[in-house]
Amino acid sequence: MAGYLTTHVLDTARGCPAQGLRIALFAIEGETRRLLAETTTNDDGRTDAPILPQDRFAPGSYELVFHAGDYLRASGQAGEAPLFLDIVPIRFGMADPQAHYHVPLLLSPYGYSTYRGS
Repeated sequence: MAGYLTTHVLDTARGCPAQGLRIALFAIEGETRRLLAETTTNDDGRTDAPILPQDRFAPGSYELVFHAGDYLRASGQAGEAPLFLDIVPIRFGMADPQAHYHVPLLLSPYGYSTYRGS
């Protein structure tokens, strides 16, 4: 089985999935970022399909870009401009060509965390 990449965004300030949050995935090749996919989270804070499916998976360096500011504005959590968090980039590597990589984002207006999930 080939590897693949998924994500999940939880709004920890409101205690619910972050629905409607836009995400972009880039391949990182040296100093170059190449856009691979763009999607939006569903009602469960997940994407409807893997953001990098098995048929497009390759080991390498990647960056998920979460458009948190747009989500925070839409959910009424933005506060005064400029936002403390707007664009949240997470750069990571995937080495195992057979693994499922899961990179979740736990988000609030003033902080976030991530980890390699399962």
